[in-house]
Formats: sequence, structure tokens, C-alpha cells
Amino acid sequence: MVTESKLKRDRMAIIVAPNGARKTKQEHPNLPMTSEEMVTEAIACQSAGAAMIHLHARDAEGNHSLEIEDNLNVYHAVKHAVGDKLLVQLTTEAVGMYSPKQQMALIKTVKPEAASFALRELLPDEQSEKEGKAFFDWIARQNILSQIILYDQADIDRFFLLREKGVLPKYNQHGLVVLGRYNKALPSSPWDLRRFKLERFVEEKIRCAVCAFGAKEQDCLTSAMLLGLDIRVGFENNHLSASGELAESNAMQIQRLKAISKMLNIPLHDAKSFHLSLKNELGT
Repeated sequence: MVTESKLKRDRMAIIVAPNGARKTKQEHPNLPMTSEEMVTEAIACQSAGAAMIHLHARDAEGNHSLEIEDNLNVYHAVKHAVGDKLLVQLTTEAVGMYSPKQQMALIKTVKPEAASFALRELLPDEQSEKEGKAFFDWIARQNILSQIILYDQADIDRFFLLREKGVLPKYNQHGLVVLGRYNKALPSSPWDLRRFKLERFVEEKIRCAVCAFGAKEQDCLTSAMLLGLDIRVGFENNHLSASGELAESNAMQIQRLKAISKMLNIPLHDAKSFHLSLKNELGT
């Protein structure tokens, strides 16, 4: 008797970005801003199913900050609270305020276990590639997971070119494709996935996540899961539920995606297995 084999999917990681650089409690009263709030949020998000958290430090006035002291405080507070149960990633997002040298100095001083970098900010042109190569070589040697943020197809094409040139390493690295923009007139949609050539990430077994701005975030991330990609959810990109109401919490957004992944028979990474999947060249 011939029986159908059980569908086996690769594991997927849920990353959470709970606050971002621009939003405040005016957008959502539960948006975490202080170190104490970020600790509480990290614990809740890990319990809900996240493998990694993306931190934006804030200064005493609540503004986005890449200042060393602000980042040291929030990073170590969160890491001490979650231990090895959750990967903790610092952002280097400039928001028009910080130079590439300042972004690099932050990571060299704090030495977090993971950090994210917008390709177009850190390596804006060919002249920046030599210094960028030295920095990313150092990042990889320090066993810091680097996530490269990609906003359009030109960024994606350049990401692969820089890997081929050896400017970006082929291990301890992760991609993040952003759907939508910081513009209310351009909310993201699952159809946006068709605008990007994402199959190369899957074909070459390079781990890549997708995040999406706007109320259709859950639809976009569900589509990304089915394509074999990791996902990033959270108030940084969207603070509304799938029904368009104010979301209850970041943890609840994670729980809904975890439930969807279970229905789709997509197993999830925890922090340890996700870290291991990024350590080798093929990201398997």
C-alpha cells in the first residue's frame, strides 16, 4: 500500500522588534522605552515564542540613541534577564543622526551577541567597502551575528555582490528584507514579496527574514513563512492587530504567528538552534 509521506518543513525563527527608533507611547501605551520595560518585554516575548529580540536603546528623554552608555545599559539588562533563552540584537540604525564610524564604534564597545546594520547606511558606496570589510571580518571573528537590512531589490543585489567580493562574510550573518516604508501612504502587502527576488536566499541556503510595515503585517509574514523565510514582528513596524485594532502586546502578536506556524506545520527555532543555523556558511 502506498502512503503519502508527511510534509516536513525547515524550522523558522520569529524575531521581535518591540519599539523601534521613532514611536512613543502616543502610538501605543505599552510600547517599551526604558531598560526596565525592555526587560519585561523581552521575557514576555521569549515566553511567547521569539528566538531573538531587536533592541533600540532610548536616552533619558525617550529619543533613539546609539550612545554607548544607553546601549550598554539596555543590552546588559536584557541579556542578564533572558540568558541564553533569547538572542539579543542591538540596532545600529542611524536615523540621520549617526555616522558609520559611530555605528561601528558602538558595536566594537558593547560587543553584543547580535547586531543589525542597514546596508545603505553602513556601506553607502564603493569607497566604504574596504573599511566595511575589515569591520565585518572583525564582527564574524567575534562570533557576533550580523543582520544586514535590505530595503529594495538594489540592496538585495548589492548584498549578494558584496558576499561574492568578500566584503560581507558568509557565516554568522542573516538578511532582513523590509516590506513597506516609513510612510503611511505605502502600507505593505503580501504582493510586495513579488517585487523582490527572494528565491536566491532559499536556493543558496542563506537565512533571511522579512518584516512588514502596516496593518497587513500578519498576512505578509504568513506568506514569508510559506516561502521558507524567517519573520520579524513587533511594534517597530506595526502596532495594530490583524483586525486593525490596537494590538494588545508584542507578545500577543508573536503568539498569533506561532499559532499560524503550527497550523502550517512549520516548526520554530529557539534561540540556541537559530544561533547554530547562522554559524556556518550555508545557514542550514
